[in-house]
Amino acid sequence: MSRADSELGTTHPGPERTGSRSQRHRSRPRRRSGRLLKVAGAVVAAAAIAAGVVVYNHSSAAPKTLPVQLPAAADGYLGVYAQGAPLSYAGVTAFRQATGTAPDLAMYYSGWYESFQTGFVRQAAADGEVPLVQMDPSGINVAAIAAGKYDGYLSAYAEAVHAYHGPIVIGFGHEMNGSWSSWGYTHTDPKTFVAAWRHIVTVFRALGATNVTWMWTVNIINNTQQGKIPSPVAWWPGSAYVNWVGIDGYYLKPNWQFAPLFGPTIAAVRELTSAPILIGETGVTPQAGQAAKVADMFAGVKAYGLLGLVYFDSTDKQKGQPFGLTGAAAFTAFTNGARDYHRPGS
Repeated sequence: MSRADSELGTTHPGPERTGSRSQRHRSRPRRRSGRLLKVAGAVVAAAAIAAGVVVYNHSSAAPKTLPVQLPAAADGYLGVYAQGAPLSYAGVTAFRQATGTAPDLAMYYSGWYESFQTGFVRQAAADGEVPLVQMDPSGINVAAIAAGKYDGYLSAYAEAVHAYHGPIVIGFGHEMNGSWSSWGYTHTDPKTFVAAWRHIVTVFRALGATNVTWMWTVNIINNTQQGKIPSPVAWWPGSAYVNWVGIDGYYLKPNWQFAPLFGPTIAAVRELTSAPILIGETGVTPQAGQAAKVADMFAGVKAYGLLGLVYFDSTDKQKGQPFGLTGAAAFTAFTNGARDYHRPGS
């Protein structure tokens, strides 16, 4: 979530969003019990191949050859954003050790003009994790992106991603239906955002960066008058340009639960696409009751048949809200939730 948690009070206990995380955080914790979806059994593998899916074996430290498409099975992915990423991988390692988990996705935020962080990416791959990068055009004219004025930067980035060869998840301008970022609601017209998204995807594909899974990430809807966060429908680029959908939302109060927090946005997304949905950013503040909410978080992902979740193991610097796990009960809940969350062999 773009840590712009403007309080979400939906008709049920809804979520709040804190300022745009893309600008605040450059490192996120990742986590997952087990390795990136290991598809077991010849029958399952054959079905995946028939469906046009190339399975990525997380246990290998070496990047795979192109093309790579990530499996899109429910209950499959556990990710983390850890403090310090991508300049440091230490937060990810600490999260793995503290929770006893092995994340599938390692997330970081990439500012405009920032190069592809090959060092962090390869270190994540060595641990069996796929990098998840949120490219955010802070302070950049989005219409100029759509018009091709930044194609030099985008081409260099796409070529670096192509040269990496391994699978990678990339998003652009996450939480665009929120008002806290320059590319978002009230600042940039949705049609302009859509044009930029399509242009970026087209540039990457033209340069052979077919190892990218494109994730369109929205903020949870807030239908209250104050801090309104609208449905993301107007920002939808179209199924030809999106592989996964990310939804960002956080637990800020003790009475908040998964269904009222994420349910309305999941329903809105399902009106647009049947693409796999990942909870792209989530976390629980200590005052919300981390142990109980972590259990609710995993249960909600399973109940809705989602791809998985990425836990934000850091502090929202703009709001000063901590989401890192604290206390034995919270760590135990996360470890147990991760263990029960992944199916055998995943």
